[in-house]
Amino acid sequence: MLVPVRCFTCGNLVADKFEEYQNRVKSGEEPAKILDSLGIKRYCCRRMLLITVETILQVLPFSEAMYKRNTEIQSE
Repeated sequence: MLVPVRCFTCGNLVADKFEEYQNRVKSGEEPAKILDSLGIKRYCCRRMLLITVETILQVLPFSEAMYKRNTEIQSE
């Protein structure tokens, strides 16, 4: 996963808090309370953690489609 090291707007360090944030969200805590307890108060820094997604999940469908198309081409 590609987690930004610093906030793009203010430059605060956010990458060191991401793993704890993910674990606590999975355990069922509210994201707003987690961010407050981690000391992330600014909207710009909150955005950096909230919008980070698994990039591989977005790329995987295209990779599978390309593989399928390549096998079709080779079989012709």
